[in-house]
Amino acid sequence: MRRAASLLFATLAFVIGGVAVERIGLAADQPKSKQQAKKEQLKKFKAKQAARQKAKQAAKRRAEAEDEKASAAKPVEPPKRATPNPSPAAAVAQMIDEHIDRKLAEAKVPAGPAASDDEFLRRAYLDLTGVIPTAAKTRAFLDSTDPQKRAKLIDELLASETYGKHQADLWVPKLFPRDSANRFVLREPLAKWFADQFNADTRWDKLVYDLVTASGTVADNPAVTYYLANRSVDKLTDTVTQHFLGVQLQCAQCHNHPFNAWKQTEYWGMAAFFSKVQPQNPRNPNRGGDAMQVGVRELPVKSRLRNFFPDSAKDVPPKFLGGPEPKLASREPYRPELAEWMTGPRNPYFARAMVNRTWGQLFGRGFVNPIEDMGEGAIASHPELLDALTREFVKSGFDVKHLTRCICASQAYQRTSKPSGSEADPALFARMAVKVMTPEQLFDSLGRVTGFDRQMERARARAPKRPNAPTPRDQFVQFYLAGAEQAHPTEYEGGIPQALKLMNSRIVGNPAAVRSIAPPGTKPAEAFEAIYLAALSRRPTGEEVTRLKEYAAKAGTPNEAYGDILWVVLNSSEFTAVR
Repeated sequence: MRRAASLLFATLAFVIGGVAVERIGLAADQPKSKQQAKKEQLKKFKAKQAARQKAKQAAKRRAEAEDEKASAAKPVEPPKRATPNPSPAAAVAQMIDEHIDRKLAEAKVPAGPAASDDEFLRRAYLDLTGVIPTAAKTRAFLDSTDPQKRAKLIDELLASETYGKHQADLWVPKLFPRDSANRFVLREPLAKWFADQFNADTRWDKLVYDLVTASGTVADNPAVTYYLANRSVDKLTDTVTQHFLGVQLQCAQCHNHPFNAWKQTEYWGMAAFFSKVQPQNPRNPNRGGDAMQVGVRELPVKSRLRNFFPDSAKDVPPKFLGGPEPKLASREPYRPELAEWMTGPRNPYFARAMVNRTWGQLFGRGFVNPIEDMGEGAIASHPELLDALTREFVKSGFDVKHLTRCICASQAYQRTSKPSGSEADPALFARMAVKVMTPEQLFDSLGRVTGFDRQMERARARAPKRPNAPTPRDQFVQFYLAGAEQAHPTEYEGGIPQALKLMNSRIVGNPAAVRSIAPPGTKPAEAFEAIYLAALSRRPTGEEVTRLKEYAAKAGTPNEAYGDILWVVLNSSEFTAVR
């Protein structure tokens, strides 16, 4: 009986145990199922997220493609321009002198005498081509008896390739400020584009229209470099109004202008014309980025570029500065409307700003000074002359070379820079101001005298090509700017470091330079003349020849003496000035 009970108990225990095990197994299996379900749910969720992201990216690509197609579908048609009808340069020059002389007479200030041939020659070369003449050109001009040689020289310089290069040197720093945001953008394409435009005598209204409406890649249209170098709507607004309209509008970006009548809404009304510009972000060309294939386009909608709009941006419709609010289709390009208004013959700022700037480049100061602040309240020294030259500039078809030719042909431009008696107000233009060479002018002129420019060209041809690698000229210019954005026309802003660098420069201290100017065996008087013609664009005076002979007699060899004289001349204030 006891044994039967034990057997029954074992049987029951086995059954109960099996049930327990089965229940335990079911309990163990249950969490696994929940875990599995959670994993599957997570997997499905991630798949949906990926699908949504993929669809979003595809939609973005379609939108960008549609935007690009829309922006390229209707090519921008430039406005029709009036046929140029310039007055003879001699007649305009006479008109200039009548206005200048009238002001001098009213102020009872005598006009300065005419500049000597050597003074005029060097001034014209530096003002128009950015570099001094060669010794051979100087000798030929000084020895010429042609009464028209000054007019012919002006035409020759305006027709030279170095004219466009010099203009590019003046304009590129204004429109391509160096900063970390544009360090991968190539400067050279924009510099070449400007040089080509000026050498081709492209109308100023067309040049600016093409720049403001530029689209495409750098390779196809180098003018887009301007937008790549200024990838924010406020930078574009500031540079366009300042350099092409002569208006300092940037103070109205965050509040109403403190000194003029410009309101903050007017600033952002001008900025709105650039609101749909979409510049690409250039990649480092030394790490596989192709800086020639980046570019700019105008979207039918607002730009998507990061940091394109500053925090102070206001959402206002496009409005011409001091003018009406144009009727624009929301998906059409805005920039052509702005460019057409800017460059139109009736624009109150555009032609006037360029006339004032050109006069300032040649005389060291404009009719309105500072040159880039012609806004309300700015007083012109010769308002009637500024108006007359503006009308002539428009009538000539915005011809910059014609404007320059007329000014350079005037007696006012061809006066000496040497003071006589008491100093008059410089705004009267009784004499020519003494200007300071820009760093570019100084480097190129040193190279012309010493032959360093030819050495540099040969070295550049041998060196491996590295995009945006600074050249010796770039390094020289940046050092001589001493932190400034651009050089002041009449004030020497360099200091002891710049003076010491010039004294110890391998350009100035090149022994081969003097041998190319005065080869061994050259007589002292001939060597002195050759050095002065090459460096100062004039012959030495009798007193200078006497002093130079005395020095040469005490020096070691003639070549050493001539090298010392050249070194002194190149470090003199006369060499670094535009008189």
